[in-house]
Amino acid sequence: MIQKNLKSILINTVIVLTIFFIDRASKIYILNIEEIKGVVDVYINPYLNFYLIWNNGIAFGFLSFDQSAAYNFITLIIAVITFVILLMICRSSGKNLYFLIFILGGSFGNLFDRIYYSAVPDFIDFHISDFHWFIFNVADIFITIGVLCLILDEIFFNKRVKNEIK
Repeated sequence: MIQKNLKSILINTVIVLTIFFIDRASKIYILNIEEIKGVVDVYINPYLNFYLIWNNGIAFGFLSFDQSAAYNFITLIIAVITFVILLMICRSSGKNLYFLIFILGGSFGNLFDRIYYSAVPDFIDFHISDFHWFIFNVADIFITIGVLCLILDEIFFNKRVKNEIK
């Protein structure tokens, strides 16, 4: 039993660290382009560009503040939420565990940036014609996938379980 738990903890930790390092590698790559060229404005295809912005707010730039006290407060809240997600992982199993691990890995990536750079580098600019979605990063992708999977699981799987109980 203990070996099974240790193996599970090790696998989950490797997944979280892999997500964190994929995020870090992508951001370091973009920051190196900025250092060499002075700006990051890379055309990938008609729907995707890399364009570096510094996000000092929360998801997709909401609640951006120039005041350090507000920024520090938001960072503290994000750290607490990250800790709560870690606790949820300890109590979860099955597919929801992996959805939470995706969220945790992305959260660690963005939290690291908030502490190290005092902002999060976002650079993925998805657009259709002149409509540009929010600029985001790899950590945001993992967080979004994890959250969407949790929501879809709750809507479809739990609905099916409740119907089976009736």
